[in-house]
Amino acid sequence: MTLLPQRCKSPNTPGSGAEAARSGTGAALGLAALLGVAGVAHFVATDAYAEIIPRALPASRAWVYASGAAELVCAGLVAAPRTRRLGGWLTAGLFVALFPANVQMALDGGTGGGLLGSPLVAWLRLPLQIPLIVWAVWVARH
Repeated sequence: MTLLPQRCKSPNTPGSGAEAARSGTGAALGLAALLGVAGVAHFVATDAYAEIIPRALPASRAWVYASGAAELVCAGLVAAPRTRRLGGWLTAGLFVALFPANVQMALDGGTGGGLLGSPLVAWLRLPLQIPLIVWAVWVARH
């Protein structure tokens, strides 16, 4: 499969597939960096993440480690051109799967850790999930 759209004659003209490929790479690497930082954070701040696991799920620390590992795997898949499409789709699915934890955090009034853990920020995180999912799907399609 080629990254160049079929309508493009020259890969070096402005608006060409080459330009799209470069922007696709930047978007993918940005998403991979976000996922990498978030994945590592799950192992560094495990207790804070464990607090937002929905109460219906037992063994909250195990879920934190599993979701952190999943984010790191997705980061690697998205970063590598050969696995980028799969990584984008898996990342979109992961963002959807993690949405209940964000809802739980909002319902609990945030994490209580300063401004970033405030109830306002917890509620503002919910609509932020939409552009993250769109970003992952965009990476998967480009």
